[in-house]
Amino acid sequence: MGVAAGLMAGLLWVAAPAVHAQGRDQVRCGSDDGRFTRCQVPWRDAEMIRQESNSPCIRGRTWGVDRGGLWVDQGCRAQFVEMGGGGYRPPGGGGYYPPPGYRPPDNGGWRPGPDWDREIRLQCESNDKQYHFCQVDVGGRGNAVLLRQLSGSPCEQGYSWGWNRAGVWVSKGCRGLFSVNRRW
Repeated sequence: MGVAAGLMAGLLWVAAPAVHAQGRDQVRCGSDDGRFTRCQVPWRDAEMIRQESNSPCIRGRTWGVDRGGLWVDQGCRAQFVEMGGGGYRPPGGGGYYPPPGYRPPDNGGWRPGPDWDREIRLQCESNDKQYHFCQVDVGGRGNAVLLRQLSGSPCEQGYSWGWNRAGVWVSKGCRGLFSVNRRW
């Protein structure tokens, strides 16, 4: 019994530092019964450190972070931590992503007016499985995420829906509620 307890304590000690050594608080957020759920966090961005559900947790599809906080959907349940504030380098090298909220120096030139950088929610529908484009100015650094699928046909980013600087497109019967985070 003493050896087993010692081994368990050792395993717990080895497994725990991955999160705690970085000094980041964990948040568990889950989509109960496949429903869209928000978990309030003071973060601008998050990364998933452990998936706990059998349902897939795919960033931008079944989980994400927006101005309303961390959100999960379609049965995703996982543990999340704040993404480091100094920018993010993907594992294995490669590009560098600036920290959330970073703006390059203002060198003059045109800038959008006040209240431009904000979330816009819109419903975009592919009726009769036809391509449809919902025009909204996303901006050069904005993005769009599917908040809730409203159709029986699958909504898969890059296959039956997507976005570009000018708006959101849907096809193949995808109907959904989208969040557009406009960024200049």
